[in-house]
Amino acid sequence: MAERITGHTLLVSLIATPIRHSMSPTMWNESFAKNGMDYAYLAFEVGNDQLEDAVKGIRALDIKGSNVSMPNKQKIIPLLDEISPAAKLAGAVNTVVNQDGHLVGHVTDGTGCMRALREEGFDIKGKVVTLTGAGGAGTAIAIQASLDGAKEIRIFNRDDEHYATAVENARKVNENTDTAATVTPLEDQEAFKKSITESDIYIDATSAGMHPQEDVSLLDDPSVLRPDLVVFDVVYAPAETKLLKFVRENGVTKAYNGLGMMLYQGAEAFNLITGEEMPIDHVKQALGLD
Repeated sequence: MAERITGHTLLVSLIATPIRHSMSPTMWNESFAKNGMDYAYLAFEVGNDQLEDAVKGIRALDIKGSNVSMPNKQKIIPLLDEISPAAKLAGAVNTVVNQDGHLVGHVTDGTGCMRALREEGFDIKGKVVTLTGAGGAGTAIAIQASLDGAKEIRIFNRDDEHYATAVENARKVNENTDTAATVTPLEDQEAFKKSITESDIYIDATSAGMHPQEDVSLLDDPSVLRPDLVVFDVVYAPAETKLLKFVRENGVTKAYNGLGMMLYQGAEAFNLITGEEMPIDHVKQALGLD
């Protein structure tokens, strides 16, 4: 890295909290080195309280772009100059491109999740999905799954500040796609468990299982599991969340963490910010995914 940093090096950032666990800096910096690009990628602990100043910093320091993660994916929207049609539909941004001071927001979480599932041989088209979470990742996944032809999306969220977002997500899906979407409070455990038994895939798009919630799993009833159920957890640190450990111990063989989603959403963001293609095979090797 020291040999690559010059007075001309361009910076790309990641703003989120918690974020020191992120593998994105490894992904991006390995890609820059492999492609011979004079860029560097750094992660910054930024929450909602510091977000406005951080966005001003992107402009002031001419940072070429930034990834955005929890809890900033929705709060950043009014601070930007423009957002893509997909980001507008999702109501969330995870990638900011700096076009000479004009900041444009995009969302790549949904496409990253769908591509990660396709790489594992699972196509969302025509499938019934149970989805927990209506934050930035959950919203993007709900929108992209419907755009990719899911038959039905059953959204479960705690009756908290995000519940209205879940309702809005379902409305957007129902009005803009052929997918049928419903919303149910996660507190209705009977409905949640019944939905799991009737679904092709369960996607947990919450922060359950991630620090400091390592001991949390939203699913804990083995009776709802079956061998052909696909389980996808957007959390990737730890690599095996309590949810994944639980379902694997109870017969689910197709259970995946969020590493693939991180990789493929990152590849799209890389292209948006730099105009170059991320060297996927090299990054997989660097992350130990090959």
